[in-house]
Amino acid sequence: MHTGLIVDDAAIMRVRLREILEPEFQVVAEAGNGNEALSLYEETKPDFVTLDITMPQLNGIAALKSLLAANPGARVVIVSAVGQKQIVFDAISIGAKDFIIKPFDPERVLKSVRRLFE
Repeated sequence: MHTGLIVDDAAIMRVRLREILEPEFQVVAEAGNGNEALSLYEETKPDFVTLDITMPQLNGIAALKSLLAANPGARVVIVSAVGQKQIVFDAISIGAKDFIIKPFDPERVLKSVRRLFE
C-alpha cells in the first residue's frame, strides 16, 4: 500500500483528504505548514504528498522547491483553493505532478494520486 503525507494548514481539509485517501492509501503523517512538511517527509519518506499552497511560515511553492531539491523523485500533488493559472504553471514547472482545486471532488483526488503510480 502506498503511503502519503497530507499538508494543509486547515485541519478540516487534512481530515477530508484522509477520509478520501484511506483505505486505498496509508496516510503516515499530516503537516500544518511547509516547515512541518519538510521534516515529516524526511522522517516518514512517504510515496506521495498532497500539498496546499497558501500556508503560514513556509508556503506550498517554497516547500515544493525545497522538497524536490532534497528529494528529486518526490511525487507531489498540489491541492489548493488558489486557482490562478500562474501558480498552477509555477507548481507544475517546479515539479508537481498534478494540481487539484478546492473544493475538490473525491474521485478527482483519488484519480490524481493513483496516476502517480501508473
